[in-house]
Amino acid sequence: MTAKRHAAPKGYRLTSSVVVDPGGSWGALLARGKRVRFVDIEGQQAVDFLCYNAADTRDRYNAANTMKMAENAFLNAGTVLYGEYATALMTIVASSCPNHDTIGGCCSVEMNLLRYGRRTHSCRANFIHELAKFGMGEADIVANVNFFMRVPVGRDGHMAIADSPSRAGDFVDVEALTDVIAVISNCPQKYNPACGYHPSPVRVETYAKQRVSRT
Repeated sequence: MTAKRHAAPKGYRLTSSVVVDPGGSWGALLARGKRVRFVDIEGQQAVDFLCYNAADTRDRYNAANTMKMAENAFLNAGTVLYGEYATALMTIVASSCPNHDTIGGCCSVEMNLLRYGRRTHSCRANFIHELAKFGMGEADIVANVNFFMRVPVGRDGHMAIADSPSRAGDFVDVEALTDVIAVISNCPQKYNPACGYHPSPVRVETYAKQRVSRT
């Protein structure tokens, strides 16, 4: 299934576009003002995401700071992604799918073995692979964003990974508020609904502001 192409954000031009296979990963240095769009090509595909201040990678995405400032456990258009030192790293500027998760974290070989009795490829391994390109490693992985993944929380505090509301072609646009390193794992999980039990590809597009020509 091929997801329809969405128009570029107004005032921006497409600078790169790549399809990330199920279980694949991606990373890039994004200058301030640049945008990245994640497109769920087939629907119900979790995209695990982390970002870091490029000037000081200790200043990495902080889920608790982000939820406190948003006063919400879910991430939507308008949510600012804050770092360890209260730096505004990125902001979600548009999203066709509601209530992205930042509670459930990423899958790992160890947790898959504990929960499902199986050793499988994991988002944690993908993060380690991508972070190595920027001189970082396992110790730099923190609780992450899960775009397109649904983790409802009941009145009694019960939480679980549920069927995603994401449909083919749904997208989320995120803008860098400072120079950042952004990395994703296109989740390979087959044993819970994070990817509809059938991991699928996503498209990653980057955009830069259009230059205004002078006459």
